[in-house]
Amino acid sequence: MPHVVPSFLTLLVVIAVARFFGFVFRCMNQPSVMGEVLGGIILGPSVLGYFFPGYMSVVFHADAMVFLRHVAEIGIALYLFVMGLEIDLNRLKKSARSAIFISQASIILPFILGIGLALQIHSGYAPAGVGHLEFSLFIGVSLSITAFPVLARILMDSNMHKTPLGDLALTCAAIDDITAWCLVAVVTGIMKSSLSGAGWTIALTVLYVVFMIVVARPYIERLIPRLEKSVERLPQALLAFAVLGALGSAALTDIIGVHAFFGAFLFGAIIPHDSLVAREITDKLQDFVAILFLPAFFALTGVKTQLGLLSSSQDWVICLGITGLAILGKFGGAFIGAKISGSATKEATTIGILMNTRGLVELIILNIGLTVGVLTPTLFTILVLMALVTTFMTGPLLKLTHDMAKVTTHVRIS
Repeated sequence: MPHVVPSFLTLLVVIAVARFFGFVFRCMNQPSVMGEVLGGIILGPSVLGYFFPGYMSVVFHADAMVFLRHVAEIGIALYLFVMGLEIDLNRLKKSARSAIFISQASIILPFILGIGLALQIHSGYAPAGVGHLEFSLFIGVSLSITAFPVLARILMDSNMHKTPLGDLALTCAAIDDITAWCLVAVVTGIMKSSLSGAGWTIALTVLYVVFMIVVARPYIERLIPRLEKSVERLPQALLAFAVLGALGSAALTDIIGVHAFFGAFLFGAIIPHDSLVAREITDKLQDFVAILFLPAFFALTGVKTQLGLLSSSQDWVICLGITGLAILGKFGGAFIGAKISGSATKEATTIGILMNTRGLVELIILNIGLTVGVLTPTLFTILVLMALVTTFMTGPLLKLTHDMAKVTTHVRIS
């Protein structure tokens, strides 16, 4: 057996590579998170593992993989907790009518296309023992994702984050994420138990969500202002209580039968977005999670992404087909929804491009699919490629649309 490196050295390598590629992608005006994902893939069997066959057993040996998995699971739970804190439920209410319509249109069309595709590829790409229902639902969800945090970064880099159009796009993405996690809860409920058992899981999940929104959220909204009046900075005990609440919510949803990540996200969403608690937790956790925990997740994703599994022309045709359907469904659904809601063609096009961003949320959900056994490694790789392509294209298409609009305006003025 070859000598293996310590697990902490593996983590050091993962962080260094992730930060390097994140920096390179920032220089290319791309979200740094996509560079970090690419760094994970390069570290995996598709690149370094392909050219240096013994490398994987030395750097990503069994103990290191267990260590990285634990780090990644804690990190993603905390990341989704912070992501929940960033969702402003009050802002959702202000543009609720048009945002709900656009977001649901951008989910329904790709969801239907995904189900249709899943029915065609089930025999060749579904894991053994996975039925049409859960497989079709999960493929539909995979094509319907919009990544709220990556979209927020793109809007900020494009100076659109404080515009009405940016607000509308962010609200649509937030509603998309909430809907997507509910759909994932349904699928994981079905996968973890029988169909009747899944019914109980879904019912308990609905009850828990209702309890958190109707009971827990109003209580927290009344409690937080009283705490904030007496201090300028929150004591560590209160911050610890908030983090423990997120982890407790994650544990409870895991016990119910839904993935733990959903519970962490939900707990973050019920804390008032503009409160001192939310701001301080975000400030204290965001950079730490991004630097230490997320690279471990990207490395795990990279190790699971094996381009060598796409060994036939059919695999690549399916990959192109899934990517095309994902773009058509997401862009088309958002564009149609925006037009029906009264947006001009330029604004509807911009919303369609933005909603096609999948990013890290897609990768988290794909990893859940692989873990619960609804995806094969081959289909997982195909869907990871789809997530990367649809996220990479957002920035350039947004710039192209903006440049074309400026040229059109100049021609009209001339």
